[in-house]
Amino acid sequence: MAGEIPDLIAEVRTGTGKGAARQARREGYVPGIVYGDGKEPQPINIHYHALLKRLKAGRFLSTLFNLKVEGQDDVRVICRSVQRDVVKDLPTHIDLMRLHRASRINLFIHVTFENHEKAPGLKKGGTLTIVRPEVELEVTAGDIPDHITVDLTGREIGDVIHINDVELPKGAVPTIKRNFVIANIAAPSGLRSAEEESESTGE
Repeated sequence: MAGEIPDLIAEVRTGTGKGAARQARREGYVPGIVYGDGKEPQPINIHYHALLKRLKAGRFLSTLFNLKVEGQDDVRVICRSVQRDVVKDLPTHIDLMRLHRASRINLFIHVTFENHEKAPGLKKGGTLTIVRPEVELEVTAGDIPDHITVDLTGREIGDVIHINDVELPKGAVPTIKRNFVIANIAAPSGLRSAEEESESTGE
């Protein structure tokens, strides 16, 4: 399970339509709507600066949030769209979708590397070059992994680690169908320079 799903704090928005939305913006909120999971749509307001901070952090549309509204049960949501001002490019409205525990969603999952001390290539001075510190996986909302693990045991200089080399959590599948590279173990810079010099001399 994910170690921690970030909270998204919201308030119930009283009134609907453009007038209520404009009033919310004047008061420092971004109006929004929560829908899905067979329930009635819920108009909400989110503090403008809190939302802007989340947006600037990146990957807002592929992050699962725990929506907290006072007086209501917490619910897991994912953002489906953010409307922005065409001139200022700042958020003016947000659409959130409720997720059932069985819902399938795409999320970026952190990659961790273990057993560095058991990798001969690293002991010889090689460098672990991480190509993808995160990978996008399709996962079940009720069973989101905190990370995926790459075991470096036995890895030598020149080894390339692909997604198919990694044991993924049950039910998780990559969104990219090809066998893409996650990391590799590069030769020490001094050794690389010597090899390149040797090749140029040979030519």
